[in-house]
Amino acid sequence: MLKVLDHLEESLIAFLMAAATTIIFVAVMQRYAAGVPFLYDYVGHLDFSWAQELCIIMFVWMAKFGAAYGVRTGIHVGVDVIINRLEDGMRGKFIVFGLLAGALFTGTVAGLGGHFVWENGAHYFFTNLFGLEIGDLYEGPITPDMEMPTWIVYSAIPLGSSLMCFRFVQVCWSFMRTGELPHHDHGHVEGLEEDTTDEQRAAQDINWFEMDDDLHPKDLAHHKGESGDPSLDGNTKVSTSKGPTPDDWEGGDASNKEGEPRR
Repeated sequence: MLKVLDHLEESLIAFLMAAATTIIFVAVMQRYAAGVPFLYDYVGHLDFSWAQELCIIMFVWMAKFGAAYGVRTGIHVGVDVIINRLEDGMRGKFIVFGLLAGALFTGTVAGLGGHFVWENGAHYFFTNLFGLEIGDLYEGPITPDMEMPTWIVYSAIPLGSSLMCFRFVQVCWSFMRTGELPHHDHGHVEGLEEDTTDEQRAAQDINWFEMDDDLHPKDLAHHKGESGDPSLDGNTKVSTSKGPTPDDWEGGDASNKEGEPRR
């Protein structure tokens, strides 16, 4: 069931993003093509005045559901410098508190947003849909260009916030069971898996500026390199020599080939 929800969430975000981009592209092309004399007869009568409003609505929906996706995948920006310096037990308590606080906040927004949408025209729509007595129910306003009921636009708030609240609870429950949080690797792209051999991993360059857990650069005099080379241990110094000097060449070093010009 959760996988179905995950795929539905991702598909909705991808569709909204692709559709909004396509509509904007077509609207811009139509506007510039209408300025060309021999194309005006073909595209001049097309009306894309609704395109901007629709794209704004689609981006609002995309942002709300994208926020829920960000909670599930761990791509939201977080300030965790102090949290990471705490002991494991205390750190876990603060993480759970933060996740539950996020669930409480988004749940509150979902409740208030749902009430606003219901009173802003949704109550009238569903009452009329099922043939019930409308009475003095408020029909609600409409958008200026597309004349769409605004409660449809505002529905992104309760729906997106409800899904975001669920994701906070889901991540919190997973953390209490496994002790792990969702983490997004910015250097990894899904679908582009590569089989890396041990030789290739060993040949990778050492990141001289990588930070340890204590937020200080690695000291190669006390740590082994990432490639697993035992030569980079605490008893080995890293050579900073840039190669032989001109004196070495003139001195007739045995390693120098005969006939090779001096440099």
